[in-house]
Amino acid sequence: MRLRNIPRAEHVLTACPYVIKNEASYRGKWAGQIFANTNPIHLEIGMGKGRFLTALSKQNPDINYIGIERYSSVLLRAVERLGQPDKPETETYAFPNLRFVCMNAEELARVFAPQEIGRIYLNFSDPWPKARHARRRLTSKEYFARYDSILSENGQVEFKTDNRSLFDFSISVLKESEVWKIAACTYDLHQDTVMNEGNIMTEYEEKFSSMNHPICKLIAKRQSG
Repeated sequence: MRLRNIPRAEHVLTACPYVIKNEASYRGKWAGQIFANTNPIHLEIGMGKGRFLTALSKQNPDINYIGIERYSSVLLRAVERLGQPDKPETETYAFPNLRFVCMNAEELARVFAPQEIGRIYLNFSDPWPKARHARRRLTSKEYFARYDSILSENGQVEFKTDNRSLFDFSISVLKESEVWKIAACTYDLHQDTVMNEGNIMTEYEEKFSSMNHPICKLIAKRQSG
């Protein structure tokens, strides 16, 4: 997927106190050096405009949240939506438990240490529909191996999508895995009173729901967890 380049994006992201630069230098030290606490860290991969993480960070001040987005033009939208103080050295931020990183998710193990992350969210990820691109899907066995390298012992992956083909692919990956298991699963989240409790909708989720597209969701955990 090719996105339109926005020339001002790099300047805005560099100046924003919520966007972490030199992210690999904080490997194993995110809680202490970035958030100045020992709270668990939850990660969203492909955070889009940041609505989901912003809502979570407000609801759960005792959890640290990091949003990863590969494209600076997309992350720019999240930063501008969040707003930023003109004088970061004197202002008190509205979201002390929220940070963003512009990076490729293939490099998770370079940026986060083993067991550093407590939960991973995948919301309406790119389906990469062509078979030759299957390894790029965020629920491929290759990506689950990356998640295994950074998740805590009882960590989990939560995945939502309206794309039934991608969801079926994800189910098959987990059923064939010797490491992972499906802890919970629904093919119609908004009609599932248990799994939908406390659900926060993303922009895509609202859009697809308004078109009567069922939302699928699964939670994956390690078999030994």
